[in-house]
Amino acid sequence: MQTQTDSASGVSVDASQDAAPLLTLEGITKSFPGVKALSDIALSLYPGKVTALVGENGAGKSTVVKILTGIYQPDEGTITVDGQARHFPTAQDAADAGITAIHQETVLFDELSVAENIFLGHAPRGRFGLIDWSEINRRSSAILAEIGADLDPSTKLKDLGIANKHLVAIARALSIDARVVIMDEPTAALSHKEIQELYELVEQLKKQGKAILFISHKFDEIFRIADNYTVFRDGQFVGAGAMTDVTNDDLVKLMVGREIAHIFPERTSKIGDEVLKVVGYEHPTEFADIRFELHQGEILGFYGLVGAGRSEFMQSLFGITRPSKGAIRIDGDVAVIRSPAAAIKHGIVYVPEDRGKQGAITALPIFQNVTLPSLGRTSRGSFLQLAEEFKLARDYCERLDLRAASLDTNVGNLSGGNQQKVVIAKWLATQPKVIILDEPTKGIDIGSKAAVHEFTAELAAQGLAVIMISSEIPEVLGMSDRVIIMREGRIVAEVSGDDMNPETLVRHAAGIKDH
Repeated sequence: MQTQTDSASGVSVDASQDAAPLLTLEGITKSFPGVKALSDIALSLYPGKVTALVGENGAGKSTVVKILTGIYQPDEGTITVDGQARHFPTAQDAADAGITAIHQETVLFDELSVAENIFLGHAPRGRFGLIDWSEINRRSSAILAEIGADLDPSTKLKDLGIANKHLVAIARALSIDARVVIMDEPTAALSHKEIQELYELVEQLKKQGKAILFISHKFDEIFRIADNYTVFRDGQFVGAGAMTDVTNDDLVKLMVGREIAHIFPERTSKIGDEVLKVVGYEHPTEFADIRFELHQGEILGFYGLVGAGRSEFMQSLFGITRPSKGAIRIDGDVAVIRSPAAAIKHGIVYVPEDRGKQGAITALPIFQNVTLPSLGRTSRGSFLQLAEEFKLARDYCERLDLRAASLDTNVGNLSGGNQQKVVIAKWLATQPKVIILDEPTKGIDIGSKAAVHEFTAELAAQGLAVIMISSEIPEVLGMSDRVIIMREGRIVAEVSGDDMNPETLVRHAAGIKDH
């Protein structure tokens, strides 16, 4: 068996496979202005196998996906399919070669039906070249039945939940007879039950001989579903092999070039005075009778299953939606919050779960995103002071160890972890009293997670009051002083001390009664 050893981590990695690969990348290099995204990388995908692509944010995973799907073209290197060199000038060329991608945020059309989304761009046609709608619906029904999706092909996509949208994306992949299926963080927004159903679908795709590239930051998923792994670090290939030959710690060393001994920082809580008090907060359809207190220097965790109403409540607390009743007190004084501007004025800021759509303006550079809510600090009269904007942005970006070629870099060109740091920096620059972190480490790698955790602990140590929403039990337990558990829009429990354990959280969140 041929092996490779990564010099930085000292981990031996298998570089061979028994069967011939369906698709390979060799010597792929890709540069953008000011940054080399990929340098001489390699990747092999095998029929009937799942290959996990692992790496920190900024390692080059997204760039590889865009090269495979024809969005980017490599500067150097070779793509082969079935041993034949291929070139994908357009996304259609990649699709014609049998390559499709299912993204964390499904790239589908809400106003079209399920069937129209499945066959968009390759609809069967009848006489005179007209679209054969009956054939579209018949074939859509057959594909949906094949993957166990109980969906009406005529249903508008906007009426489906995230899990069912993923099923439509998978059905679309099958409709074009895809041979290579790329799954990019497919479970990020799914419930536990939906994740198990996705695993079953992946097993079906394997049996059909599909080569699957699975990108995830969740190691339990990788070890559960992948046959092989490939690791990138800083745009370079550092190892590949069989999952059976590698451990969790081995992958971490390959990813970051070092050991990460403690994911969660050690904290000595110094809880201060009450900063925020919420009494009887309600919304007609989202949540009811929310009441709690938050103190200086405290990290208060919020846990619940999908649909528990945590994010909906936090968005109301930030003034995005208005409650039907309830009161808020900041430092003992009643605060009327009817807009995000009012929330910021009172010292409450919200880092949303969807950083791409709600947290940042991806077409603007880093420094403008960071200073956007704080223009009063960087202006003189009616004129913005560019030097002041750069100084303010630089201060907070350095504190968060944000990695970018320059502060002029557009946020859309950053990795997910660095985009998250931009959003956090933006709100910290407003000098808040309360910061709400909604799934702050969703979709980011283990190294960036550790950085976010360490910085969150530092904020609390400096006296900032922190609310952390997390669906990851280790995270919410490892970071919080107390945990509030929600179910169906209501607070059902508050735990601290010895009661903060996974069993207690799950029992309350799922509504399981003690026997």
